[in-house]
Amino acid sequence: MATDQPQTGTPKPVKKLRYQVRSPDVPLAVYREVVAHLRQVDGVEAGLLPQTAQAFAYTQSQTGGLWLQYPADQSERCQAQIEAVLTYYGQRYRPWENLKSQA
Repeated sequence: MATDQPQTGTPKPVKKLRYQVRSPDVPLAVYREVVAHLRQVDGVEAGLLPQTAQAFAYTQSQTGGLWLQYPADQSERCQAQIEAVLTYYGQRYRPWENLKSQA
């Protein structure tokens, strides 16, 4: 017997792409600004990575980098906006280095 009621159950998990990048010369305040800009892109989540250096170095960034992730099915749209944000800051400081990528 068929019903017109929607199926209930656990929603299918959304596959997300995750990246980690860093630029050693970028100050912590600028990292926070970059994360804020990335979070404005619809579907993008972003945050800071902890510092892993054993000794304090005033000329180095006080964070280990940043992570970002977004749904794989939105990769084309998200990627262009992410690249624009990272390129903007990379030109002002130093190009970003990829630390890790996960699909």
